[in-house]
Amino acid sequence: MPSWAIGIDLGGTNIKVAVVDESEGILFEDAQPTDSGSGPDGIVRQLAFLADNLCQRASETLDTEAFAGIGLGAPGAVDTERGTLSYPPNLPGWGRYALRDNLRLRLEQAHGLRSFVLVENDANAAAYGEAIFGGGNAFRDFMLVTLGTGVGGGIILDRKLYRGPTGTAGEIGFMIIDFEGQSVHAGVRGTIESLIGKERIVGLACSQATGTDLSPRLMELCSRDYARLSPRHLEQAAKEGDAVALQTWQRVGTILGVGLANVTALMDIRKFVIGGGIAAAGDLIFEPAMMQLHRSTLPSMHEGLEIVPARLGNKAGIYGAAALCFNSGQPLRSDD
Repeated sequence: MPSWAIGIDLGGTNIKVAVVDESEGILFEDAQPTDSGSGPDGIVRQLAFLADNLCQRASETLDTEAFAGIGLGAPGAVDTERGTLSYPPNLPGWGRYALRDNLRLRLEQAHGLRSFVLVENDANAAAYGEAIFGGGNAFRDFMLVTLGTGVGGGIILDRKLYRGPTGTAGEIGFMIIDFEGQSVHAGVRGTIESLIGKERIVGLACSQATGTDLSPRLMELCSRDYARLSPRHLEQAAKEGDAVALQTWQRVGTILGVGLANVTALMDIRKFVIGGGIAAAGDLIFEPAMMQLHRSTLPSMHEGLEIVPARLGNKAGIYGAAALCFNSGQPLRSDD
């Protein structure tokens, strides 16, 4: 009988939660703005309330004996063995916090729910979700790269999540591409995130402009207000043939391709799943990235290189957090 679990994606803006069936995927879901001002204890109360509500709803139609537990994907440094979350971005007032144990205690004391609970880094959870339900399902080894406000990643090796000794493996956004460059993120010069994070992509477009103005089409899309220019505008303009927008995406894809080539050279990973909101630009990024990936690797490394889009969108973390409950410590099966 297939298992089911609760998957939670804790973000600085919203908490997303869903009941995920091992065979059918998401059955039903809920979301709520994150009460970030309430601190870690307040957010634990919020998490427990949402999880308990969905557990009660699920128990009306699903076999409670098949309940596998609650998986939580969280931003920041996660110690999966201790269940702690340390200094998460966009969540003020957190130091090192025993998130797993406090959530488990709150569920039991306030809601009478005794459950297995695990905590995982959100990017790792997303990679695991894509491995089981999404774009990485056919691959034994791959890296998920998320392109959004920042650049994140997670690594699957031999169908298992690879975290590294301290849990920080896969942080491709902090890979240095241009150590003498002008772009700086989190105090580190020339990282991928400093070069192709969301805000920097708009900056790239502005730097491509002739004189003081962007192209007429981009100026029209942002109503002549540079502050309103977004990657979505650049995507639309590029698909209409706008030269500035096309050059911008070419540059973004090329930088990404250099980063992927470094991963291939270091770890012999040849499959890449690209997700996040910026990845909606699709081939505008993927094609130059693939060209650069070939240019920046040896011919002996070219066999099997592949870049594919993620399939789960912003629900990958929910899927992955739940799936970790199904497959805790176990290798996954692939389609190949």
